[in-house]
Amino acid sequence: MDETAMAFELPHVRASASHSGPPLDRISVRDYVRDIEIGAFRTERGVTQRVRFNVVLEVMHNAAAESDDVDQVVSYDMITEAIEAALAADRLNLLETLAERVAAACLTDPQSVRVFVRVEKLDRIPGALGVEIVRARVPKAAPRIRPVRELAGSAQAVRPAVIYLDRAALGGAGAARWLDAIVAWDKPTVLCIAAPEPQPATTEAQQMIGLLAIEAAAWALTDRDPRFSVVASRTELDWSLKSGHHTVWAPRRMATARAGGDRPDASDPAGLAGWLAAEIGADLLVTVGAAAAPEAGTAAVRRLDPERPEALADLD
Repeated sequence: MDETAMAFELPHVRASASHSGPPLDRISVRDYVRDIEIGAFRTERGVTQRVRFNVVLEVMHNAAAESDDVDQVVSYDMITEAIEAALAADRLNLLETLAERVAAACLTDPQSVRVFVRVEKLDRIPGALGVEIVRARVPKAAPRIRPVRELAGSAQAVRPAVIYLDRAALGGAGAARWLDAIVAWDKPTVLCIAAPEPQPATTEAQQMIGLLAIEAAAWALTDRDPRFSVVASRTELDWSLKSGHHTVWAPRRMATARAGGDRPDASDPAGLAGWLAAEIGADLLVTVGAAAAPEAGTAAVRRLDPERPEALADLD
């Protein structure tokens, strides 16, 4: 069987094909489906979806078959209990985290040697999407792969626009017209806003409070206009843009992932919008009500009159 075919086999086939050394016994749980809430995207919060588990646990050979003694084997219940314990712990964003927790629980038994865990979402696409991991007993000091740093301006199918509405534009009588204009515009767009009040950012605590104030304003906007959804991570932002959703940016997560001197802070929300435009490779930054046009990387910057939301449709 070639590597491509092997990649899509169930864990028990992969376990058999990849094993070397003394023979091991294998116990498995296949097609274990649970309806749970999981996911990092806004559309996955507050709803459940089906998740399927396939787990193969390799264990040391023992004499249970000769003695027919149930107390000598690793029970299949250990796998299902590991799954249920991982689900009961707390709400998770990532299948990877869920798979890691199941694997770690399975390897707590002294007879366990290696575990294959495949976890798949069944309701996100017409087929199934998921993750598979292989874990074995390793020394605690063994090195781990470090997370890959997100790169600015990663490739996207389309180049979006970033629109910044200052607090006067967002809180004024024309706010609803601006939101209507953004929804009607046929360009992938990220909306950036300011907090209701100016935010000082002298100390680290003030910087965090300011970012949280902007996030609170973003959530308040989506409560007022459910056509918009809040996005915080780069992955969710890319997905939302490609999916045609109308998004408003919550800046804390992405902004705090960079060194303080490498980005504006909450005292300069227009600057944050320009920073985001550069980060995501936007081709256009539209500012409404900003006192000055911020730096925006390679994006063109256009300033629009707060009283003329219809002008948005005239932009390229």
